[in-house]
Amino acid sequence: MDSSRTASAFAAPDHDHTACVSRALADAEAHCRAHGLRLTATRRRVLEIICQGHEPAKAYDILEQLGRAGRHPAPPTVYRALEFLLDARLIHRIDSLNAYVACVHPNRQHSAQLLVCSSCEQVAEIDDPQIQAVLDQGASRHGFKVDSQTVEIHGRCPRCRAAQGADHEGA
Repeated sequence: MDSSRTASAFAAPDHDHTACVSRALADAEAHCRAHGLRLTATRRRVLEIICQGHEPAKAYDILEQLGRAGRHPAPPTVYRALEFLLDARLIHRIDSLNAYVACVHPNRQHSAQLLVCSSCEQVAEIDDPQIQAVLDQGASRHGFKVDSQTVEIHGRCPRCRAAQGADHEGA
């Protein structure tokens, strides 16, 4: 597939991020209600901090932002909130960065492929069933049953590629 002809999973420069965060929080609240989960004020605030940008959020950055807001929770409080959000499928963990991003599709079972820009660290989530199928088939050939998968794909986002110039595309 020619990626130059498809819509980017990355946020456009004119992206209405306030509406994006509001929608993500409303979706999270509905998801928790539908699944009988309790989205406490702390969990909601941690999710809000994660949603504030399309860059991954690290636990200690979240802790620092909570501290700036007058709250001073201990690190275990943040880690418990992150664990809840992961278990509820509201966020994804980016292992290579030891950081978290909001899940784009929390209301449906899916595999996540995370496109991580090596230049600006912006992250976009895609859910490509063909990638999932290839990984499932490969695992099956080895007698392995996949329960879940998150794939991290590192490269450069459209904005960083444009900033570096199209003439360097082959590099």
